[in-house]
Amino acid sequence: MIKALHGVSTYHSNAVSDIHLAHETGYDGVEFFIDKLIRYLDNGGKARQLKQRLDHYDLKATCINALMGVDRHSGTDRQALLTEAERITQVAAELECPTVQLNPGHYTDHCTTSDRVAIITQNIGEIARIGERYGIRYQIEFVASSQFNTLPLAMQVIDTLGVDNVGVVMDFWHLHARGVSTPEDVANFDANKIFGVHFCDGRRPRDNEPWDEMVLRNYMPGEGEIDIPAYVAAVKQTGYDGAWSPELISPTLWEEDHKIVAEMCLENMSHYID
Repeated sequence: MIKALHGVSTYHSNAVSDIHLAHETGYDGVEFFIDKLIRYLDNGGKARQLKQRLDHYDLKATCINALMGVDRHSGTDRQALLTEAERITQVAAELECPTVQLNPGHYTDHCTTSDRVAIITQNIGEIARIGERYGIRYQIEFVASSQFNTLPLAMQVIDTLGVDNVGVVMDFWHLHARGVSTPEDVANFDANKIFGVHFCDGRRPRDNEPWDEMVLRNYMPGEGEIDIPAYVAAVKQTGYDGAWSPELISPTLWEEDHKIVAEMCLENMSHYID
């Protein structure tokens, strides 16, 4: 088991500081938040320098989170997606980071389910071929607020592609929020297709409430409505032994000291998973 600091939990920090925070607070690795990583690179930073910092503290890069909008399908949008995928995959290889996360957006919300799945399957298939050149794999996150929002939909893409470098991330909130998949579904899942776990809490939107993750996920694990022990037990039952990352989307706690938040997230997760 690898415990990785999730860069979104320390939202107002930066990529370099997240490495230091992970070391100071006792994590084994870092799940890099892509906005911080791109900002670092666009302002002159080099992936090899980040890798040197990771090595200095004996930390692993576990994931880059996330390449957004994998459902882009118009000509220019789709080409932009593939260009971004090439860049991020190369950076992942330089960081010796095994996994890049792929998130759908709302580009296919108007499509039929079959057309949506076909578009996403085609796009991820092309991205997977990029990954094969670099030795990188991809974890699909099905997003509750989109129309690509359940574990079965993600598995449809994975089964159709039939490649080794595409799997899923088990994100407790996204699993719970749509009310489709259960801990039992997770427990019966193939551990070889689980590439990451996002340890988090929250709640579903109430009647006529928007899908605002800043509100719906503004909870430390144990404070929301998700059965955290059940999901933890389910993941463990699969035999999964990879990275666990506490993903805290909390505008309230983002204003706290970054080190305190990193410590809180690790202590909270450890309480449930150790």
